Amino acid sequence: MERLDRITQDPSVMGGKACVRGMRVTVGMIVGQIGAGHSVDEILADYPYLKREDIMQALRYAAWRAEEREIDLARV
Repeated sequence: MERLDRITQDPSVMGGKACVRGMRVTVGMIVGQIGAGHSVDEILADYPYLKREDIMQALRYAAWRAEEREIDLARV
């Protein structure tokens, strides 16, 4: 996994959810916006303090967290 230096987690910010650069913008909010059909350019226009790389890293982080892992149930 590449280093995602724009994604932060701090218990004092948004309850410790994964955020962008310590701001109150969560990865979940960005993924939700994309899922609702908004383009990256629309998100950047709505949130001018975000950068394109913030959104790209948020999406990569969400994909990494959602990645399926194979578990050998015989060993559990």
